[in-house]
Amino acid sequence: MDLEYGPEYDAFRHELRAFIDAHRHLAPPSADRAARPSPASVAWQKLLIAHGYAARTIPKEYGGYGAEPDILKSRIIAEEFSRAGVPGGLANQGISMFVPTLLELGTEEQKRRWIAPTLKGEVVWCQGYSEPGAGSDLANLKTSARVEQGEFVINGQKIWTSTAKQADMIFCLVRTEADAPKHSGISYLIFSMDTPGIEVRPLKTMTGHAEFNETFFTDVRVPVDQIVGQRGQGWFVANATLGHERGMLGDPDALENRLQALITLMREERIGQDRAIDNPLLRDRLVALQAEVAAMKYNGMRILSNSLRGEPGGMAKLIVKLQSCELAHQISALAIDALGELGILYHHSPRERDRGAWQWNYMFQLGLIIGGGTAQIQKNIIAERGLDMPREPKVAKIPDAGQKSTGMARQKQGAD
Repeated sequence: MDLEYGPEYDAFRHELRAFIDAHRHLAPPSADRAARPSPASVAWQKLLIAHGYAARTIPKEYGGYGAEPDILKSRIIAEEFSRAGVPGGLANQGISMFVPTLLELGTEEQKRRWIAPTLKGEVVWCQGYSEPGAGSDLANLKTSARVEQGEFVINGQKIWTSTAKQADMIFCLVRTEADAPKHSGISYLIFSMDTPGIEVRPLKTMTGHAEFNETFFTDVRVPVDQIVGQRGQGWFVANATLGHERGMLGDPDALENRLQALITLMREERIGQDRAIDNPLLRDRLVALQAEVAAMKYNGMRILSNSLRGEPGGMAKLIVKLQSCELAHQISALAIDALGELGILYHHSPRERDRGAWQWNYMFQLGLIIGGGTAQIQKNIIAERGLDMPREPKVAKIPDAGQKSTGMARQKQGAD
């Protein structure tokens, strides 16, 4: 079996390595790429797009590089940036979730207005989906919008809105058709986070930081044309975005980068006189994780192949979010164990490693097993849509004491 990519791809790999060697001094630290990317991160993103190493297949008229899809070249790009320990293109809610949704369902004007500045990191987006009473049952959302003088007037609350404090814009689900069935009365609106009537309150999580926020809308006025898709059909658009969100959270390239960082850590850290990687128990766990990350990488290539052929992802796509988020947490767990007693250090202790990044990741990735659709919800989706198993039966409602008494009285009246 010939596993070589061939001369064309060998030349592409050589070209890419030469680019990384020549420009790696311009690459920003990973910490500068979170939420609001730094000026250096924005400049790096623009350089990658110009050479076709980010936004590679997005049309030039929308700010991308405009290359034809090629699975192997995409794989080579991911492999070489990971091998070099250099960050690739930006990945955030705007680039990874909103841009592909617009490419699929947006108007021509929306594509030309929003995709290019989003790709370049100049416009940051947040997602207004979950509410206090609408998490796993997202269609139960209550944030509403009425039309008044050519504008939607929005009132309600969202929760767990990542990057809301840093975002310029929001893509937001609101109920615009009060009398429609709950899945049919939703619209997908886009508007500025500077719009009067928006209040953002940070939510501190178990990491000790405020990665999420509560967002409140009080008479927020949005022009009626700032909508993706048709009014009342936002559930369809939302599901397209959710599919891209699961892909972002289950990115196999990010998993591979984390694994490489773990291997480096285990080669450098010592348990007694020996390197952590020479400990047989820890090494066995590492090899098992390495095998699972490799499986997810090739599963990602299968999904991309299906997408290019216009075929549904099937089971391969359904498992991505569940498996990848759990794997990411297991990688961080092994790093914590490899650090030994240093693994419990946090909050800028003078002896902590990598500024406490592994401890932060361990806690944050535990949350991602819940966020974006809990593991339990993902397993239901896999069972019902992937394995064609019957839906979980709904538990019959038990009447409360008052209803039970009324029912008994009516039975007695009937008997009399």
